[in-house]
Amino acid sequence: MGPPDSPFAGGVFFLSITFPPDYPFKPPKITFDTRIYHPNISNTGSICLDILKSQWSPALTIAKVLLSVCSLLTDANPDDPLVPDIANLYKTNREQYDATAKEWTKKYAV
Repeated sequence: MGPPDSPFAGGVFFLSITFPPDYPFKPPKITFDTRIYHPNISNTGSICLDILKSQWSPALTIAKVLLSVCSLLTDANPDDPLVPDIANLYKTNREQYDATAKEWTKKYAV
């Protein structure tokens, strides 16, 4: 579910989660199946989130990881984008970014 205080509110987003054979010592691979307009999520659904890469810890539960993904929807990180154009819009015209993210949410996630 899209977080309430975000442009993704009201949307239902589907994710694919693949656990590697050496989980929990390696992070799960998580991708968005539902299209989303976000600077840290590519058009193929890849997510740029440090705990899914260099900051992974075996102590992280899948619930904590999913909470971090939800937090990313509320607080994007435009300084480490997967989609530079969206990150630029996020930084320079937040109103337009929010409007486009809401449009995509209605189109792909409702």
